[in-house]
Amino acid sequence: MHFIYVIIVLGFGFVESKARDSVIMEVAPSNWSQGHVVSQPRMNPYNLSEEEFLQFKQQGQWLTHSYPVTVTGLLPPYRPIERILNDDFNNPIKKWLNSLFKSLTQIKSFDGLMNWLGLNPFPERSEKEGYSVFLPEGKVKPKFLGMDQIEHNNALGFSLSCATCHTSQLFGKTVFGLTNRFPRANEFFIRAKVGVTLLEENFFKYYSGANPAEMELFSSAKKNIKAVGLKKPIALGLDTSLAQVALSLSKRNPDSIASRSQYFEKHPRHDYLDDYPADSKPAVWWNLKYKNRWLSDGSVVSGNPIYTNILWNELGRGVDLLELEQWLEDNEKIVAELSTAVFSSEAPRITDFFSEAEIDIAAAKRGETLFNEVCSSCHGTYKKNWSLPNAEAMSLTERIKTSQVYYPKQTKVKNVGTDPYRYLGMKSLETLNSLAISQKNNILIQAQVGYVPPPLVGIWARWPYFHNNSVPSLCELLKPSAQRVKQFYQGPARNKNTDFDKVCNGYPVPEKAPVEWKRTRELKVDTSKKGLGNFGHDEGIFIENGKELLNQDEKMDLIKYLQTL
Repeated sequence: MHFIYVIIVLGFGFVESKARDSVIMEVAPSNWSQGHVVSQPRMNPYNLSEEEFLQFKQQGQWLTHSYPVTVTGLLPPYRPIERILNDDFNNPIKKWLNSLFKSLTQIKSFDGLMNWLGLNPFPERSEKEGYSVFLPEGKVKPKFLGMDQIEHNNALGFSLSCATCHTSQLFGKTVFGLTNRFPRANEFFIRAKVGVTLLEENFFKYYSGANPAEMELFSSAKKNIKAVGLKKPIALGLDTSLAQVALSLSKRNPDSIASRSQYFEKHPRHDYLDDYPADSKPAVWWNLKYKNRWLSDGSVVSGNPIYTNILWNELGRGVDLLELEQWLEDNEKIVAELSTAVFSSEAPRITDFFSEAEIDIAAAKRGETLFNEVCSSCHGTYKKNWSLPNAEAMSLTERIKTSQVYYPKQTKVKNVGTDPYRYLGMKSLETLNSLAISQKNNILIQAQVGYVPPPLVGIWARWPYFHNNSVPSLCELLKPSAQRVKQFYQGPARNKNTDFDKVCNGYPVPEKAPVEWKRTRELKVDTSKKGLGNFGHDEGIFIENGKELLNQDEKMDLIKYLQTL
């Protein structure tokens, strides 16, 4: 009984069919070419005026919730699905089918399905500035962040958007650009494909009561899902699209437009990612402004990452690349709005969640010295207000602020011994370079050896650590690999007293993890699994000639400093 899953997940096409005027940009965008020197953070990548910047930022925030790519083929009909999930029937046969479905899936309603998918509630307008998402005038506040209802050819469809994975809640506040720890989009796609392949159209029409326009959406999805290749992530929270893109390409012709192929849809070419994992967590957005290459491994070396993201998303949804290429050409303003919102996002500050009285500024200053000695050559340096001449006149909250970030002008890639499967998997995606749409938009992928040492702005809010979420806290990260915990429990950041170890900055040690986490098998992380290794960051970083560089007190000072970034 996978067919209900089908229709919902197909909305992950990030689509908005409401027409918007095509506006050609008249301002110069940032330089997205390979090796471009980032001398200043690209907070305003299109060099807009203050008024335009605010407009683009706000509209872009909304578009991350209601993604506007109108050419996607995967837009499920909303009302038939809601009717099924909410048991809106009088027919006894349909009621029996619903009871069977709900007993198998444990999903009792449409809202229940959205919760299972990991969607967060759309924030209230009353949330503090910086912890909200722009809602245009006249729009009814959606119930879920990342799920929007969309009019398309006289039918109401719905889709999931970028905000599904890249905006989350942190102790009750919405943080735009923060990694959603538990999206289940990939798993849902897998169940959906099974269901939509098996589900006969006339049965769906009878069961759901779909009208002709809604059936057109369903038929299109049924056709296009054949070109989608899928693979379940190795752990909850590692909802990368990498495998879906590569495996979808293997179902298309190897030509410049990746044209559809009935043969390859049935007999896809073998790919490295068929056999090996390359999963990683969705990245935080506020770090993009400092970099000139993208992804955790730095393999996207050229092109606006928003173009890359759109291409990847739509390849994984059966899009016609000629139609997508035309859409990108016609919608430069939309891409600019998305880019502005993403690049201007800012990290959450710890004093917005914890009292400034809990900050040990003396320890943090000692940690700053240690950081500059051990970490800054890769992760950059951070000028603090406490170093200003008038610092003593400031509140503690103001003193611990970072006034300037000095990150390398050329984004580095370093091999520090961490789990290699993620960067090894990027070789599969170099085939994207031959696509006409990639060349037209200057998208270039070069597989790397290692990962980008990211800026550490907001590092306190980004646990668990490493690209594969294999290290639960900063305390564990600062240990030698051999001493790190091998298994731990992960859970949502709802209660800062039970779900977060502030001293170690991350998940509580296993014996102190909330009981409800331990009852859910998928919340247990096992770092012995392939692709989940927690090794690396040892010799040459925190260890020299086999000896640790920092003692326990110094490690705690360093953590206190990192919490101020």
